Amino acid sequence: MKLAHKLLAMAAIAMAAALPAASHAIEPIVVLNENFNDISTLNNWALINKSIPPGQSWSQGNAGVFPAPSGPASSYIAANFLSAQNGMGSIDNWLITPVVTLIGPSELSFFTRSASASGFGDTLEVRFSPGSGTDTGSFNTVLGVLGGISAFPTVWQQVISSLDHEGQGRFAFRYAGDASAANYIGIDAVVVTTVPEPGTYLMLLVGLGSLALLRRRQLTMNKPGRFSTC
Repeated sequence: MKLAHKLLAMAAIAMAAALPAASHAIEPIVVLNENFNDISTLNNWALINKSIPPGQSWSQGNAGVFPAPSGPASSYIAANFLSAQNGMGSIDNWLITPVVTLIGPSELSFFTRSASASGFGDTLEVRFSPGSGTDTGSFNTVLGVLGGISAFPTVWQQVISSLDHEGQGRFAFRYAGDASAANYIGIDAVVVTTVPEPGTYLMLLVGLGSLALLRRRQLTMNKPGRFSTC
C-alpha cells in the first residue's frame, strides 16, 4: 500500500503541473438558459417593481415595437416608461434570475436593445448578489450599465459580464431612470456559464484516486480464504 500511496501522490503532482495548461480546454457549465418564450411560465425568477409610484411590471415582448433576435417575434421580456405609474415618476424595476451555483470564473451573457425614438434614453444596470435572497438592497456588485449618459443600443446587441465567485448567487437587471425620459427595452437569451477552477479538478481527481485505492484494499481484504486474528 505504501507504493500505491506514493504513486498516487506522484500522479497528483503531475496533474497539478498539467492543469494550468489544460484548464483552457475545460468546457463551461451552463447553469441558466432562458429565452423568454412565455414569461408566464418563468421558474424562480423574481420581478420586483420598486418604482415611485409603481406601475407596470416586466412584460412579454411586443413584436409591434420590435421582434426578438431569434425565435417567435415576441419571445423576449420587456419593460418601458410605464414602469412608473402613468409614465411619471422614478423607475426602479427589477428582473432577478433564479439562484445559480457558481464554481469559479463565470459569465452572464444576454441580448438587449431599446426602441428607436429620438429624445428618449433608457438605463439598464446589471448587478449580482451572493446568496439566494431577492432583497434588492443586497445587489451591490454592479457588473455594468447600459444607457444612461451613453446611448442604449437600438439594435439587438449581446452583452457579456464576467464574475469570479464560488457559491450561490443571483444576477439582476435593474431598469431605472426618469420615467418621462425613458422609452422601451427588451432582454433576451440570458445565459449563465461557470468554469471550475483547476484546483477543483485536482481535488476531484485525487479524491477519485483515493476511493479507487480504498476499493482495491477492500476487495483484497474480502478475498476467499483471507482471515485476520485479533
